[in-house]
Amino acid sequence: MKTNKNENTEEQILNAAKNVFQVKGMDGARMQEIADKAGINKAMLHYYYRSKQLLFEAVFKTAFSLLAPQLNTILNDDSSIEDKIRNFTLNYITFISKHPYLPNFIIQELNRNPDFILKMKNNLGFPNLEKFKKQVKTEVEKGTLKPISAEQLFINILALNIFPFVARPLIMAFTNTNDKAYKQLIENRKTEVADFIINSIKNT
Repeated sequence: MKTNKNENTEEQILNAAKNVFQVKGMDGARMQEIADKAGINKAMLHYYYRSKQLLFEAVFKTAFSLLAPQLNTILNDDSSIEDKIRNFTLNYITFISKHPYLPNFIIQELNRNPDFILKMKNNLGFPNLEKFKKQVKTEVEKGTLKPISAEQLFINILALNIFPFVARPLIMAFTNTNDKAYKQLIENRKTEVADFIINSIKNT
């Protein structure tokens, strides 16, 4: 069993690594810089993580595990498609507003090492779309929803929620907004995105 000291040291390492990887990426990060930021020597860092790749994977898993189970719970509860869209959007935007580094961090790793996500698929809490797909198909057949595949609907939900965080500087430039105005823009999207998607798929 790990001691509290060991757990605290590992937490310091992961937090330091997260900050360095976020700014410099996997290739630009240096183990010495991470050790310095964590307040330990390089030998101690290598005691916990033998390589930069192993450390990056640990940071990535921690980051992904914060978000994925929440999204999976929403996709697989017994709520309606409309409520799922609203809850997914509200939870995602609220969560990412508190952890703004996550989208770029995850996308960066997916681009750098696309096979790595395959390892994550077997983890408990990884989003499962099967119930969502059946639900969408049923609603389309009943005529409640316009014809759309669950896959396309899910991509639309992801894209509309993720893009404003990934492209924050671009959006701020295009809309001529400062930090305060951008935060309000994001806050408004908690309902704007859901309303837009629901209105586009509902049969009136």
